[in-house]
Amino acid sequence: MSETQIVWLRRDLRMADNPALYEAAKRGPVVAVYVLDDDRASTHAYGGASRWWLHHSLEALQNSFASRHAKIVLRRGDAVEHLLQIAEETGAKTIHANRHFEPWWRNAEKTLGEKIDLERYDDANFLTVMGSIKTGTGGQYKIYTPFSRAVRSQYPPRDELPEPETLSSPETYPESDDIADWKLLPSKPDWAAGMRDFWKVGEAAAHERLEWWETHVDDYDDKRNFPSVEKTSRLSPHLHFGEITPVQIWHHFKHKRSKGWDTYESELIWRDYAQNTVAQFPLYARDNYREDFDKIKWRDPETDEKAAKDLKKWQQGRTGYPIVDAGMRELWQTGWMHNRVRMITASFLIKHLLIDWRHGEQWFWDTLVDADYASNATNWQWTAGTGVDSNMFVRIMAPLSQSEKFDSAAYIRKYVPELAGLDEPYIHDPEEFGRLPKAYPPKMIAHKEARERALAAYKAMKDD
Repeated sequence: MSETQIVWLRRDLRMADNPALYEAAKRGPVVAVYVLDDDRASTHAYGGASRWWLHHSLEALQNSFASRHAKIVLRRGDAVEHLLQIAEETGAKTIHANRHFEPWWRNAEKTLGEKIDLERYDDANFLTVMGSIKTGTGGQYKIYTPFSRAVRSQYPPRDELPEPETLSSPETYPESDDIADWKLLPSKPDWAAGMRDFWKVGEAAAHERLEWWETHVDDYDDKRNFPSVEKTSRLSPHLHFGEITPVQIWHHFKHKRSKGWDTYESELIWRDYAQNTVAQFPLYARDNYREDFDKIKWRDPETDEKAAKDLKKWQQGRTGYPIVDAGMRELWQTGWMHNRVRMITASFLIKHLLIDWRHGEQWFWDTLVDADYASNATNWQWTAGTGVDSNMFVRIMAPLSQSEKFDSAAYIRKYVPELAGLDEPYIHDPEEFGRLPKAYPPKMIAHKEARERALAAYKAMKDD
């Protein structure tokens, strides 16, 4: 019998277009391994919402393997130790892995590669081979727009791969955990009912959503900023967990000639850009890229009781700004938030409440089903003005006018039931119109006051 091949699964929970699995299956019996390694990820171990998704995604992939009379070996603990142990048990000499760029996985790959033959596949989860998009002087891009142009100049991306033609199994499998023992699902209390209603999880569900998106993507440019209209793909968690790849999406839509597809393609490229950023700056989720912002006088929830209460109100969707509260409640209920509202809620935390963006990054990390180390950090640093390519801090979103501009009334009624009886324009700012229901809080801080406080903090930072 051919030599056993180990496939190390992480954010690539699919059968098709999986380079590591495809190549391993051509060489011999496959032992696919998923290791839940929380300690290695430290502050970025999967949060509650991601753990819920992971449970269901792994179950779906286990069923796909079972239909091929194969299994996935589940382990919990140090990924490198478990992989080496499994290699010794099975006699495998090679481990196949799709390359990941989170700093903890880069370190693990380096350590593992020093101890066993580790074959890594660079473009499994991206449109491009990470690091291959070079500037004219041979360096790495830091700004999105020229990066995007350079990516498009190298099209088409690689061909997508089918499922393995055959998937043979070893005579015996190494010992495996039962996923139920990992307790990834909430129980007391079970806060995931909204997510169960909102999502279907797994590779088949991802492609079902892709087919739905086929009939809507042409409207994306016109409608993507309107949270009351379902004109976003909601493919982001499927992409994060690797149930579908950007390459598969690109080839599915390559015949399209619409502004909607062009805009959506730009957001797929943004995912590559975010990965490219953390590949250059591994601690991007922890450190300001613009060091000037290390001097800004944030209100610190860890030392300031009022700031801590304000952070809690933001997390709970009790700010008194309906569009902000709708977004934060959508996040808690579904594990997802509309992209325009993500920008509004993030800007509110940073500039209206003057709380460090890293508190928001951590909350989103725990509550988003699509929490992605690179994209989450890049988006927060963009909003905060601290990033390598970012919005200017002095551009402060006005959430009340954003709500009205993007016709958010139906969205607010859905997620803030206290305001469901209000008509427009009152629903966007019930306090201003004297229509504030008793069950709904007044504004935490007036927009003008918050804006002036943020600009004063910014000026003090620049003058320091």
